[in-house]
Amino acid sequence: MPKRKQLLAFFALAAFAGCAAAQQYPNHPVTMVVPYAASGPTDTVARVMGVAMNKPLGQTVIVENKPSAGGILGPEQVKNAKPDGYTILIHHIGMATTPALYRQLRFNPLTDFDYIGLINDVPMTLIARQNFPAKDFKEFLAYVKANKDKVTYANAGIGAASHLCGMLFMSAIQTDLLTVPYKGTAPAMNDLLGGQVDFMCDQTTNTTNQIKAGKVKVYGVTSKKRVPSLPEIPTLDEQGVKGFEVGIWHALYAPKGTPKPAIDKLVAALQDALKDETVKKRFSDLGAEVVPLSMATPAALEAHLKAEIAKWGPIIKKAGVYAD
Repeated sequence: MPKRKQLLAFFALAAFAGCAAAQQYPNHPVTMVVPYAASGPTDTVARVMGVAMNKPLGQTVIVENKPSAGGILGPEQVKNAKPDGYTILIHHIGMATTPALYRQLRFNPLTDFDYIGLINDVPMTLIARQNFPAKDFKEFLAYVKANKDKVTYANAGIGAASHLCGMLFMSAIQTDLLTVPYKGTAPAMNDLLGGQVDFMCDQTTNTTNQIKAGKVKVYGVTSKKRVPSLPEIPTLDEQGVKGFEVGIWHALYAPKGTPKPAIDKLVAALQDALKDETVKKRFSDLGAEVVPLSMATPAALEAHLKAEIAKWGPIIKKAGVYAD
């Protein structure tokens, strides 16, 4: 066979093999990396989504926790993973805040990932240990201001949703409080339940069950309007902290260079999961809301991430909060 024909045959075979591989995707389990500890709020979202995406993908979605302060190791792992669609990342608002928080970041949220889509919007709650002395938000505010050198505020580490909420809350009430950072939400919540720390601000996906069980005191929600699953809890805005609003969102990413057919199947699986009534109810019970399907797309996530980076960067820099 002449050399030119051999080359044409080779390229045709390679193209056929590539198409066949794309059509077969996925032919083994997909790993969803969670950059936070098990039992935390992002882990809860990941496990709900993992189960819901199993059927449309035709493969098991395995949740793998990669906890670290600020949730930076998970994105690093996914950035460096083979871009074949079998390793994806679930992350929250931290993808938008880490560029401003970390002077030395080994990944770029805007250039090192392919986008899959947004998942949900999650309000937060201001909660305290069950035996905290304040009976309502007015008393809570007076107490923390009068005891600012003694009251302890727990968070899940620099860049975590609880850290951002606490930072904005302290700014809003113009009071610096003693902060106790943890390596994840679960250990912070455990110490709050045990009375080792006084209060925290965390996602409803992590606090709703504790609130309903009476294991913690709740002083308000951070959304514009009340949360349907906690209708009796007023917003902080209602209670005098005007304009205070912190919402957390979760989204899915893949390593840069993941083949478009694989991204397309992941987007389709994400959208199928968000249409599932069981998923909607599960999130609703936890105070969260699935995004419209128009937001569960690569283009919508890219635009949202850029807007959030532009929003949070100046806020964090003004606060002077950095991590090495």
